[in-house]
Amino acid sequence: MFAFILRRFLGFIVVLWCVITLTFFLARLAPGSPFSRERKVPAFVEKQLLEHYKLSGTLWEQYTAYLGDLLHGDLRVSFKYRDRSVNELIGDGLPVSAVLGLSAFILATTLGVWLGSLAALRQHTLIDTGSMLGAMALISVPTFVTGPVLVLVFGLWLRWLPVGGWSSSKSLILPAITLAGPYIAYIARLMRSSMLEVLSQDFIRTARAKGLTDSAVVARHALKVAILPIVSFLGPLAANLLTGSIVVETIFNIPGMGGYFVNAILNRDVFLLCGVVIVYCVILVGLNFVVDVAYTALDRRIKLYE
Repeated sequence: MFAFILRRFLGFIVVLWCVITLTFFLARLAPGSPFSRERKVPAFVEKQLLEHYKLSGTLWEQYTAYLGDLLHGDLRVSFKYRDRSVNELIGDGLPVSAVLGLSAFILATTLGVWLGSLAALRQHTLIDTGSMLGAMALISVPTFVTGPVLVLVFGLWLRWLPVGGWSSSKSLILPAITLAGPYIAYIARLMRSSMLEVLSQDFIRTARAKGLTDSAVVARHALKVAILPIVSFLGPLAANLLTGSIVVETIFNIPGMGGYFVNAILNRDVFLLCGVVIVYCVILVGLNFVVDVAYTALDRRIKLYE
C-alpha cells in the first residue's frame, strides 16, 4: 500500500509540474500582452506593470520565480481583479462549482445506475427501449441547448424555479439537471451493458438455483461486479462535471470557477489561468487515486501493490 501511494504521489508531482509548465509558457508566449488595451499603454507604464506583477526579465526567470511562489502556496495576483489574489478568487469560486458538480455527480450516478440496471433486468421490453432512447437523446443534445430549454419551461412558463443566480437551494436544481443530463445517459448505457454481461455468468445462475429472488441476486451478487466499470468512470466523470460546469455556470449566471477560467483566457490573465488549471489538475489526479482504492474494496482480486 505504501509503495503504491508513493508511486502515485511522485507521478502526481510530475503531472502537476508538466501542467503548470505548459500552461505558463503557452499563456506567456501567446501574442499580445496582458496589459493590451484599445488605447495603447505607454512603454514606461507597461514596464512598471510588468515589474509589479513579476513578469520582467527573461521568460525562464519569470517561470522559476513563479515556481518559487507556488512552493509557498502563493498563486499571485490576478491582472483582471487587481485588488484580489488568485487564492481569494479560487476560494470564492471553488465551493460554488464544487456544490454544483457534487449535486450533478450524485444525480448522474444514482439515476444512471438505476436506469441501467432496470433496463438490463427488463431487457427487450418497453422500459428497456424507452430508457435507451432517452439516454441517446440526452447524449445528443448539448448542455447549451438543454439549459435554455429548461429555463424557458420551468423558469419562464411555469415559474417554478429561478432562471439564474445563486440565491437559494432552488437555484441549484436546473443547473444540476442540465449538467448531469448527458452523464446520466452515459452511466445508464454502461451499466446496462455491464449488468447484462454479469447476469449471464455462472455464479448468477448458481445464486438463482439456490432460490434467491431476482432482487436479491442483483443486490447481493450482480451489482457489486457490474458496477466496476462505473467506478472506473467516476474519477473522470467528477472532473468532467467540474470542468464542464463552465458552460452551465455561464448559462445560469453562477459565480463559480467557470467564469474565472473564461475571463482568464480572454484577458490573458496568466496567474488566474494557471491557478484554475492547477486546481482542476489536483482534483482530477486525486479522484483517479480514490477510484483506484475503491476498486480494491469492490474486487479483492485487484491489489494496490501489484
